[in-house]
Amino acid sequence: MELHIRWQRLVNRQGQTCDRCGTTETAVEDAVKKLRRSLKELDIDVVLKKEPLSESAFLKDPLESNRIWIAGEAIEKWLSATSGQSKCCSTCGELDCRTITVDGKTYEAVPAELIVKAGLLAGAQLIQGESRGSCCPSAESPKQRPGCCPSSSERQK
Repeated sequence: MELHIRWQRLVNRQGQTCDRCGTTETAVEDAVKKLRRSLKELDIDVVLKKEPLSESAFLKDPLESNRIWIAGEAIEKWLSATSGQSKCCSTCGELDCRTITVDGKTYEAVPAELIVKAGLLAGAQLIQGESRGSCCPSAESPKQRPGCCPSSSERQK
């Protein structure tokens, strides 16, 4: 199984990004290392993809910079968070940059702890989906085909 983490941020013509994206980059790398160690025992590989956002794309939608997706979902979904915006720095010009608010606290740079938490939640969902497989009952469809899903006593063997 693979847990995909995708992060994108503004990269200008000189190859620079803003301070908050730079701080988030360090946090993403740290979180991915921790998640790889934690999820390895569960046979989940963590795959990180960093995507630069061009200046022209940033100008069209500055809130696309410093975005993180985990298992195809925005980090905000995993954390029951909201995104916002605030003034940033010279690299971003006069445009606002993305923020994230979790439990009433707003972050300009996403800390590693939040990325790890979201990654563990996504990993748990991966495991749940893998163990259920395509024929085991889900909450929406409780019908089970005979002999498809092992009973709890069989899983413990």
